Amino acid sequence: MPQTILKPLFESYTGQPLSQVQEFPTSGSHRRYFRLSGGPQSLIGVVGTSQQENHAFIALSRHFRSKGLHVPAVLAVSEDGLAYLQEDLGDQVLFDLLAHGRENGFYSAPEKQLLLQTIRQLPRLQFLGGEGLDWSVCYPQEAFDARMVDFDLNYFKYCFLKATGLEFNEIQLQEDFEQFKADLLLEQDNTFLYRDFQARNVMIKDGEPWFIDYQGGRRGPIYYDVASFIWQARSRFPEQLKQELIDAYLDALQEFKQVDKEQFRSRLRLFVLFRTLQVLGAYGFRGYFEKKPHFLSSIPYALQNLRTLLQTPFTEYPYLNGLLQELSVMPQLNEMGQDRLKVHIYSFAYKKGIPADTTGNGGGYVFDCRAINNPGKYEYYRQFNGTDPEVIQFLEDDGEVNLFLDSVYKLTDAHVQRFIERKFTNLQVCFGCTGGQHRSVYCAEHLARHLADRYDVKVVLTHRELNLEKML
Repeated sequence: MPQTILKPLFESYTGQPLSQVQEFPTSGSHRRYFRLSGGPQSLIGVVGTSQQENHAFIALSRHFRSKGLHVPAVLAVSEDGLAYLQEDLGDQVLFDLLAHGRENGFYSAPEKQLLLQTIRQLPRLQFLGGEGLDWSVCYPQEAFDARMVDFDLNYFKYCFLKATGLEFNEIQLQEDFEQFKADLLLEQDNTFLYRDFQARNVMIKDGEPWFIDYQGGRRGPIYYDVASFIWQARSRFPEQLKQELIDAYLDALQEFKQVDKEQFRSRLRLFVLFRTLQVLGAYGFRGYFEKKPHFLSSIPYALQNLRTLLQTPFTEYPYLNGLLQELSVMPQLNEMGQDRLKVHIYSFAYKKGIPADTTGNGGGYVFDCRAINNPGKYEYYRQFNGTDPEVIQFLEDDGEVNLFLDSVYKLTDAHVQRFIERKFTNLQVCFGCTGGQHRSVYCAEHLARHLADRYDVKVVLTHRELNLEKML
């Protein structure tokens, strides 16, 4: 078990007994992440399956720290290299902080500011990160090269294009792929390519962006990461915001390299296309072959990016361009995201009745939180609710709520997974307690975040007695 590897590592490094372990939800990675707590110490423990991948992250982290870049410090490594401890950067993930804009396609001024702060830091990562770096530490290869381009184009062809059933001429497609590859490889800068530069891999600490999960990075062109960040499929950035982000990047780039802005935008367009094809390949593999509905539901967002991109045809790749035009309007692909599951989560007071199911679905759960130790019986806590730090600390120090939620998560996870598979559109989960202020509010908040982090669902959270509602 990962805990048996991390426990001695934590206790040896901190000199404190390990008292609490919290595992984070996984996404597409085989690595497992844990928050480890003991005494005043809180660290992140990582257990991987590849020594080489772990070594890459550790070596890159130490190099980046030496350049003053905002990355977590690696603090201790197990003898076999399969586990390590790193600095805990907190819980503010850029992806979560952009939830409102991503949901509505309209980004507020604070959300835009976070995005602009992040993209302005990218040239520092690319140029300072590449300065003096021993590229041999990169895994699985040192550089963005012809082999990497072939891998990603074939990923698109075999894991997505063929799975759609669209007929195409492989010889003609390969001819365009060869020209596309040559164009992508025209420039070879000595800069760091993050490879997966996106909002899920950016933490916000003390108001500043910090960067994680760059173990797949290597030497490569600066355009790739700009494309990854701004054209991330689910971000739904309006075109005006995309241009603002490009301008912010170009302004920050001037510190390291003078570029012709029009030429930069022309080159960037090629990498946006390349990244979009790579993403579709990943969605196809994870969705069609690994049967993960979240990735299939992401396909329409990637196709929207593709349609916008194709408004100016790629005349240098005529067969590929025509094929993509046809692909981008296939009805069966664009309808995948329409039946997104909405999970309605309520906190309530039993004395005022259980919330009605207004969807007509009639299913789901009602969890009774009254067996959990009640902070409301103490005068001091009556002025607070389950979103306040005082109540949160009371419940978590007591510990009963953690055991309760562990059982809730197991039940609701199974339900959500099956509802997604069956294309149901609504699920209701309610938490009740005596006054609907403390225990039920805490549990509703935590289930909402758990589901929003783990699944592609729309979460509507209502604290009935507090008269509060929000979407995740």
